[in-house]
Amino acid sequence: MSARVMAGPGRALLRRLPLAGTVLGIGLALWLISTNDVAAIGAAFGRIGFLGLAAVVLVRVAVILLCGLAWARVLQGVVTVGSAPFVILRFVREGINVLLPVASVGGEFVGGRLLTFWGVTGTLAAASVLADMLIQVATEMTFVVMGVLLLQKLEGEQAASLAGWTLEVLAVAAVLLAAFFALQRSGAARRIERRVVSWGRQVSAAPASDGCAEPGVQAALDAVWARGRRLDLAKAFLLHLAAWCLGAAEIWIALACIGIEISVSDVIVLESLSQAIKSAAFPVPSGLGVQEGGFVLIGALFGIDAGTAIALSLVKRVPDVVLGLPSLIAWQVLEARRATVLPPTPIAGPR
Repeated sequence: MSARVMAGPGRALLRRLPLAGTVLGIGLALWLISTNDVAAIGAAFGRIGFLGLAAVVLVRVAVILLCGLAWARVLQGVVTVGSAPFVILRFVREGINVLLPVASVGGEFVGGRLLTFWGVTGTLAAASVLADMLIQVATEMTFVVMGVLLLQKLEGEQAASLAGWTLEVLAVAAVLLAAFFALQRSGAARRIERRVVSWGRQVSAAPASDGCAEPGVQAALDAVWARGRRLDLAKAFLLHLAAWCLGAAEIWIALACIGIEISVSDVIVLESLSQAIKSAAFPVPSGLGVQEGGFVLIGALFGIDAGTAIALSLVKRVPDVVLGLPSLIAWQVLEARRATVLPPTPIAGPR
């Protein structure tokens, strides 16, 4: 009983954190807009026009499509489910993360649950999401390293300082990522899982398993990371990396419509570092305010004024809304049609 009482305030705090992040993010965004020339922001945004915004949305569609295909590769050969559900659910994951007041990983929990509608076991669905997130973070770090290497070619103390700070953060992130992966692959993770399950049964007074329950998450992770699946995982890595690189096209299109000429290398620096800043602030839903501040900071390195930088950030939010709203509707449709979604598909064992 005491464990439940102790868990109550903790859960309540976790639920409030995304809301607090949303309020802080909106406040930061409003402050950035109000302290700059609103007319200049509007003028820069207006110059992009309908065709420019449509092109940005199409690029985002391609980016999410690549990410969905990468997620499908994580379970290729482990389950007999095609790529289409993964692509659909990847749009749902993105819609939840960018439009709802949840931390930037909230969509992953929903996406994993919805994947079970196609007959994938809950543990395999959870393992696939964990592996997909790990690969996505690893490829983002690779993309950011590319941006930092290009940034180091720029002259100026500010560029050198930003590059050095980013490399330090990347080093810490790499250690944490490696530790997380090592924990997944070690026996310690299995022991932790057993203790958590045992503690949960004691708290909930649930009966012990009869031995017929589905394998745990650790066993599912072992199936995902199996030695014979290296080619599939390499494909997932390359697809995610391609998605990060393609995302830079959104910035290039917007700046070209505004009338600002910029090289491909500079676009990669802008996209990679702005994504790194946004990811670092993952408790803030959709990086509200943080993304705008990042564009102002990094854009100054290339002579982009604050008004244009904020307009550029707002352009990147257009696909969030245009694609996010239908994705949320699709989520609700899937929930409503729970009983009529594709029948359970037999699950293949690890290779």
